[in-house]
Amino acid sequence: MSKRRVAHHRRKSWLAASMLAGTATFGAIPEADATMQRQTGPKVAVGKPSSQSDPVTYLADHESYDRAGVATWTGNVQVWQGDHALRADKIVYDRNTGVMTATGHVAMVEPDGSTSYASYVELSNGMHDGIARAIFLRMEDNAKMAANGMRRTNGKINDMAKAVYTACETCAKDPSRAPFWQLRAYNATQDTEHKRINFSHAYLDMFGLPIMYLPIFSMTDPSVKRQSGFLMPGINPHDRYLGTYFTIPYFWAIDNQQDLTVQGLVSTRTGPQISGQYRNQLNFGKINFTGGVAYSTRKEGSYVNTFGNTVDGTNDSGIQGYARGNAVFDINDHWRAGANINLASSANYMRDYRITGYGNETLQSTAYIDGFGVGSYARLDGQFYQGLNQGVIRNSNLPFVLPRFNYAFQGQTDPLGGTFSLNTNDFNVYRPEGTRDQRGQIQMNWNRPFHNVLGQIWLLTARLDATVYSANHLTEQPLYYTATGRHTTGWVLPTVALKMNWPFMRRFAHGHGSQILEPIVQAIAAPNMGNSAARMIPNEDSLQYEFTDSTLFALNRYTGTDRLDGGLRGNVGVHGNWTWRGHVVDFLVGESIQQHITHNRIAYSGLDHHLSSPVARVRVSPNQYLDLTARGRYDPWRKSFDYGEGLVSVGVPIFHVNAGYIYEPVTPYYFYATNYRLNGPTQVYYTKTNEVTAGVSTSYKQYHASVYGRRSLSRKEFVSLGGDIGYSNDCFGLDILAIKQYTSIGGQQRNTTVLFNLTFKTIGTFGING
Repeated sequence: MSKRRVAHHRRKSWLAASMLAGTATFGAIPEADATMQRQTGPKVAVGKPSSQSDPVTYLADHESYDRAGVATWTGNVQVWQGDHALRADKIVYDRNTGVMTATGHVAMVEPDGSTSYASYVELSNGMHDGIARAIFLRMEDNAKMAANGMRRTNGKINDMAKAVYTACETCAKDPSRAPFWQLRAYNATQDTEHKRINFSHAYLDMFGLPIMYLPIFSMTDPSVKRQSGFLMPGINPHDRYLGTYFTIPYFWAIDNQQDLTVQGLVSTRTGPQISGQYRNQLNFGKINFTGGVAYSTRKEGSYVNTFGNTVDGTNDSGIQGYARGNAVFDINDHWRAGANINLASSANYMRDYRITGYGNETLQSTAYIDGFGVGSYARLDGQFYQGLNQGVIRNSNLPFVLPRFNYAFQGQTDPLGGTFSLNTNDFNVYRPEGTRDQRGQIQMNWNRPFHNVLGQIWLLTARLDATVYSANHLTEQPLYYTATGRHTTGWVLPTVALKMNWPFMRRFAHGHGSQILEPIVQAIAAPNMGNSAARMIPNEDSLQYEFTDSTLFALNRYTGTDRLDGGLRGNVGVHGNWTWRGHVVDFLVGESIQQHITHNRIAYSGLDHHLSSPVARVRVSPNQYLDLTARGRYDPWRKSFDYGEGLVSVGVPIFHVNAGYIYEPVTPYYFYATNYRLNGPTQVYYTKTNEVTAGVSTSYKQYHASVYGRRSLSRKEFVSLGGDIGYSNDCFGLDILAIKQYTSIGGQQRNTTVLFNLTFKTIGTFGING
């Protein structure tokens, strides 16, 4: 017996030891006849299904025959018949009945390439029928199955008695020891044609101890990636909104390109739900759609929102539903069309039934067509929004964007050495309650880089922004202007900018380090936009003004194009970098000088004087274990910071800490939420954004754990807390997660959520949450 066969024999010993005593008795084997031929080398299967009339090809060290037509082969015997192969220490073949009897380290190679091992096998009908004792099957993904006895029928059905199944590795020191987990069943049936394994009267063992009884359990063969059937059911003993609930999903593999998963949910505190997911992978696109409908018996009352206003209860009881999905289709090589759908009957329904997307401020749905060319991109779409946080956002205030058109073009280098680009973003916005406006906008940009013998790097930019607006209902949100009626207006803003970077570099640390000191100067000339808030111009995309180190040299510091920086101004800064032997120090500090001052920007913008508040950024990474980044904006007139944030990452692979901090003296979101021009910004607007986050994670061998938290220092309360602890090995994973959210959505605050996830390789994941 070869060393390889010895290894296979030992590999199956733990399974044999874990089975109950006794073997099965099987029926008679039908008679068959076949010819024999001896080969000097292995036979290659031709893929045709084998039958009793196929020739038997064999290799053996010794052979003998008797007058009754019985052949006996011994010593490293290998036999092929059709697309089946058999190896053993000894094989007896009866030419009259077509029955093969194999003993001693028997190995059977199936047509699909899988291998099974046994101590004794009888086969007939072209190796399609037979019996086996102490059978061991090796499958994909390291899955293994063994049984005291097996009966094979027609080469497709394997009935096994006293079977065990696992995907865990065998203990190298003690192969007879029980695996980390295993399924142990009184009977098991393997359907090789439909690729399913069914267990009856089964126990799920861990460390050799039974933890769960499964009267009937069915699973897909590990070699199959998609097959119709019931998926792993789930049970949750406690949930705040659902109580105890049970889910059972069914997967339908419609064909090779599409499938449908349907799941039923039954709970003790509210009505049932049925949901489904449809997927279709087409040659010219794909579809992924999820939806559900439920009968909810819960109903929320009114509550007081963030602004101190009473909000009536929403229509969240009775028939409820949601739809979410996306589809994209290729029209030709340059054009495609698609849609993204996100709809729900109410935010409370999403909360109660744990629908993905709950916790967002809005749901967005889009239908679009876009095209790609050489250096160009075009998109035409329509957008619809649904508000989830009804305490702050009302659906009647949200816009319908029908349509919106985007086009971008980037040209090649022209004879002057510059490049031309063009962008346009045009739309029509309709609000049931609020400003309704149309915008046509175009932006043309020309950049010409060059350098001189002094090492200075220059960039000359010529830019033209032109926009025209037509709007009415300007007295309503988000503008709250005093003018009534429809207004048509616009602007044209030409801008010229020249930027110079002058890097000075030297080597140090015997050539292992480099130092860069880089002064940066920029001059920008454009017409003064004046007090833009007094104009009858809507503002859809420039609700925030960002003056930080990242926008110090930007031509426009507003987030969109409805508001533009104008006037004569200059920007100066110094960038420095030291890098040596894995150590890095990098910084940028600068200021902006402006001729004109506009006082209508969001408060604490840092640009309330001719000389701006200085902005800076610094990154320090002395080694691979520490990385620190900080940035901020300091107001020398108020002698305080207008903005600041920091990130720190420190630790080794076994233990790591991440922390972050952000500070801003206002909460800009609320600036446009009320009529601040009539009453001034609300007190909520002047609430500081002053938060710190921190997380600690550790991993050691097969264990991992993490804890994170987020706390508002200005409100003196936590925003969220959470943690995770888990274990994983080659065949099993356990994760316990706990999450506590302190924020309110729709007047409702969530309690602590605890989730247990147990993953058994090749079987699936059991999830419990509460």
